[in-house]
Amino acid sequence: MIAFCKATLVASTFALFSALAQAAPQSIPVQIEQAARAELDRQMASAGLTEPQFEVAVVTARAAPPCAQNVVIEALDTRSPQRMRFLARCNDAPGWRYEYIVRARVTAMVAIAAAPVSANEALTDAQVTIERRDISNIADPISSPEEAVGQMSRRMLRPGDILRSGQLSSPVLVKRGDAVVMIARREGIEVSTAGEALDAGARGAVVRVRNAGSGQVVRMRVSGQGTVEPIAP
Repeated sequence: MIAFCKATLVASTFALFSALAQAAPQSIPVQIEQAARAELDRQMASAGLTEPQFEVAVVTARAAPPCAQNVVIEALDTRSPQRMRFLARCNDAPGWRYEYIVRARVTAMVAIAAAPVSANEALTDAQVTIERRDISNIADPISSPEEAVGQMSRRMLRPGDILRSGQLSSPVLVKRGDAVVMIARREGIEVSTAGEALDAGARGAVVRVRNAGSGQVVRMRVSGQGTVEPIAP
């Protein structure tokens, strides 16, 4: 009977310590890492990147004094995954504040050049593919080939280069002096007339157009190759 009581006591004590260990608050470095991962998740979702993966390291994992309250974690600077700054703050009296540096390696599925591309050349389906790449130091990678096809590269690209939105531009569909078709649609009825472009513009750009019949100059939006439409109210 005594042996049974001792065994029961030992088991109960072990269960109590296990419960206390599970209930113990996470260490500050762990909280910092979780905050960094959550911020990276938010950034990748905002950028529309698919299948992001992170390797996160808290490089200034110092031992902080005890805090009777929950430690508050704040993001100070998360612009570069390779050097993110977070603040751990204890609101006790007198309290304390410690700054932590986090370095992250980020990979995602992004569009890359599958073949050489000349400067000012419009990309084709055959010149764009998608691969997993390290984008830790790239601020504007393109997430899918569809976003790149038809765009013009501002510089020469080699196979394997990551495609970046800042290096691509929309092709000019209307040039100054071009004859254009002015198209207006309303309630299923389409009316078109001839005009002359007084400005150059890519798709979506607003340009001045002279109506060939009336001579009136109006501002219209480029909708396609040699076509313009009224600006939506």
